[in-house]
Amino acid sequence: MGLFKSKEEKELDYIIQRLEMNMSNNYKDNARDNLNEFEEVFDAMRSSGKAKPAVIAKYEALLQSYQERMKGYSHKDQKPYWN
Repeated sequence: MGLFKSKEEKELDYIIQRLEMNMSNNYKDNARDNLNEFEEVFDAMRSSGKAKPAVIAKYEALLQSYQERMKGYSHKDQKPYWN
C-alpha cells in the first residue's frame, strides 16, 4: 500500500469501498452501478497513460474478480421464495 496515490487511484478505492458495502448489504442495483462506475474510471485511467503498469495490473485484477463475482448478480435473477 503506497502512501502517495493518484487522484484516480483514490477514486477507484472509494468506488471499491462503496461496491463492497453495497454487496454486503445486498443492494444489487447499487453494486451494479458501482461496478459500471469502476469500469469507466479504470478505463479512463488506463487510457490516460499516466498510471504505472503495476497499478494498472492491480486494478485490472480487481475489476476481473468483481466482474466474475457479480455474474448473475441482480434482482431480476432472484427467485421469489413464496412460489
